[in-house]
Amino acid sequence: MKLATFSCGNAPRIGVVIGDELVPLDAAAPELPTETCALLSAGSDALDTALSAAEAAATRLPLADVHLHAPILRPPKILAIGLNYADHIAETGRDAPKVPTVFNKQATAAVGPSDPIHRPRVSDKLDYEGELGFVVGRRCRHVPKERAHEVIAGFAIVNDVSVRDWQVASPTFTMGKSFDTHCPFGPWITTADEIPDPHALRLRTWVNDELRQDSNTRHLIFDCFALVEHLSTAFTLEPGDLISTGTPSGVGIGFQPRRFLAAGDTVRIEIEGLGRIENRVIEEPEDTTRI
Repeated sequence: MKLATFSCGNAPRIGVVIGDELVPLDAAAPELPTETCALLSAGSDALDTALSAAEAAATRLPLADVHLHAPILRPPKILAIGLNYADHIAETGRDAPKVPTVFNKQATAAVGPSDPIHRPRVSDKLDYEGELGFVVGRRCRHVPKERAHEVIAGFAIVNDVSVRDWQVASPTFTMGKSFDTHCPFGPWITTADEIPDPHALRLRTWVNDELRQDSNTRHLIFDCFALVEHLSTAFTLEPGDLISTGTPSGVGIGFQPRRFLAAGDTVRIEIEGLGRIENRVIEEPEDTTRI
């Protein structure tokens, strides 16, 4: 199932994408929760009901006529992993980590799969990072690796947008990774049952139709299941938490000379089986009290 958050001239709602159409769940199954985290929290029976209702629904909207938001408007946590592909480690000149390098992105960084990315007023060193993300579906703690698949609700594409000078100015990455609009993800959550092996997916990133990244999730150093085990050792994971698993080589900072993003650039990321996100870079607006 492809679970999306969308709007069509009204407040954001959740729906199920079937082909090139979208079924609003508030019409197809009004008994279900109307927000993504709440629906995930309701468990597998609720998701089964959502899928059955969507497949039987007569009312469908053309996908081209709706605006897709971030599948979870404000994820409870956004956790990201640095230096998790060997080729990316090589281009950064860093040593391979012995444990996952974890940092957080603020929830206000989340935007939808076609929303603009702001080039900040304070930096011209804006970079892209195409990544596989997964969404937690169950509240959990101390999850062993062999059971980690049980708590993953599904997968999405993430652009871990980075402001490189702010990132390296602090011992932690948080500030340089958390500017508003710097976590586009989507286009929807593809539930785990549709992805037989999340560690065998081709990942590609284009900037202005130039292919910059072309790799496969089989090259992850710490895979999704290992990350669940590691993170849940320290703290509780909750439905709707988004974990972004790291980027392969080909980011702007890896080129000589470096190739940072400018206003007018478009970043497109595709992952096999998950669709694509495509975001245009704009100058940070004068009024950013709203996204």
